[in-house]
Amino acid sequence: MHENTTVFVTGASQGIGREIAITFAEAGADVTLAARSDGIYETEELIDAPDRTLAVETDVTDEESVADAIDTTVAEFGGVDCLVNNAGIAGPTAPIEDTSDDEWLETLDVNVVGIARAVREASPHLRDSENGTIINISSIGGKRPYPNRTPYAASKMGVIGITRALAFEFGQDNVTANAICPGPVEGERIENVFQRQADERGVDYEEAKGEVLENLAIRELVPPEEVAELTLHLASSGADHVTGQDINVSSGGAWY
Repeated sequence: MHENTTVFVTGASQGIGREIAITFAEAGADVTLAARSDGIYETEELIDAPDRTLAVETDVTDEESVADAIDTTVAEFGGVDCLVNNAGIAGPTAPIEDTSDDEWLETLDVNVVGIARAVREASPHLRDSENGTIINISSIGGKRPYPNRTPYAASKMGVIGITRALAFEFGQDNVTANAICPGPVEGERIENVFQRQADERGVDYEEAKGEVLENLAIRELVPPEEVAELTLHLASSGADHVTGQDINVSSGGAWY
């Protein structure tokens, strides 16, 4: 990681987002923990570096909330060098004919438009930074979609499209933009997904989970720490010319 880096992490209240925030803080960054859940305060306690962490309740579906969180970060730390867009929801688990417009719009609003809001608000600070970096958390579900997850698949494909466009929009200011595509990651969220898939298909939890693992080259869930370490690398001098990429951390669940 570059020295004197300020990182703004959305969805930092749990799971991958929490692990990313902890990893950056351990590397010496100033970190804003942004999420609508009060789990950000638990993340802040786990990091235990009050002079280098800032917990800000943030709703990525609310433009004013995002703007206030970015402004608070700049006032506290002097800028934003790295924006990690991790906030996301799983959306419904159901055949497309059983999904509603409201479910589609909510999934796209959080997973896609939420990124646009954060980038818009952070853009002048990223462009002013000597080491500007945008890292969007997508999913192999946007490359190798799962059945009964159409809103999620569409949203995660959208994240990849946004990332490629941002790489060119920001490239002249030496700001990189990349996407990370995790496979099924250890934690409560994937457990809930497996359970919903099991309920939808009328099978038990272990069968639903086993079918997912059988499609992986390494038949194990991805540790969230590996996603966090890649995020840290993409914000380092070793990745100054890596941009416009969508990189899998998927136990071999996708190959492109």
